[in-house]
Amino acid sequence: MAGLAVSGEKPIDELLSIMATLRNPDGGCPWDLQQDFSSIAPYTIEEAYEVADAIARNDLHDLKDELGDLLLQVVFHAQMASEQGAFGFEDVARAISDKMLRRHPHVFGEAQVDGAENVVANWNEIKKAERAAKGDTDDSALAGVSRGMPEWLRAQKLQSRAAKTGFDWTDPNPVLDKLHEEIEEVRAEFAAGDTAKLEDEIGDLLFVAIRLAHHARVDAGAALRHANAKFERRFRTMEAIAAEHGSRLQDKSLAEQEALWVQAKRCLRDA
Repeated sequence: MAGLAVSGEKPIDELLSIMATLRNPDGGCPWDLQQDFSSIAPYTIEEAYEVADAIARNDLHDLKDELGDLLLQVVFHAQMASEQGAFGFEDVARAISDKMLRRHPHVFGEAQVDGAENVVANWNEIKKAERAAKGDTDDSALAGVSRGMPEWLRAQKLQSRAAKTGFDWTDPNPVLDKLHEEIEEVRAEFAAGDTAKLEDEIGDLLFVAIRLAHHARVDAGAALRHANAKFERRFRTMEAIAAEHGSRLQDKSLAEQEALWVQAKRCLRDA
């Protein structure tokens, strides 16, 4: 039988004990025992987004809970690695502590910096040296941009790296022109009916839109979160208005739905 976590432990030790108990083949949780790194990875990503959402809502109570959920993901992965003899939670903590010491020589060493931008530049140089020490010979300006992040974020980082070499438009007007060009190319592929090319062109359109956000000094992810939240507010208001009149949104024509959309915008005053 799996033993119960011992109360009175330090919270992090208790959490580690709980996870070890859940993963114990002798009396642990069947669901937890079925999991592996790949099956847990989507939950890890989801919890990171939940943290970002709590921050965006400035809800510190939820933030505490969501950070706990995210910490559980780290503990879960560390427990599975420990079972394989690869590493444990303490190794994870030590590795990140060592990294923070190494990447902040201006705080924990003798290096001098002149402002936050200089810190970022030093950070990137240290990361480059770390990759070289591991035998990574990729010296591209784009080296080290993870392929595991959401594609919109990867696009943002790739563009930012490229811009540091001078490969960027100097103002937003050429970006707007390029955006119009990409829209016309999407329109042409819709007319042609070529699905593969349409995917490429829509990708190009999104890529340029992300660059436009940079020139506007807007985070593309934050902008999309705001757009999603606005759409959800308006759509739910449409449903509520329809329900007040004894009908369902799905039973209305597109023209009627569009009229409700306009009404919802007026109600919410976020037109």
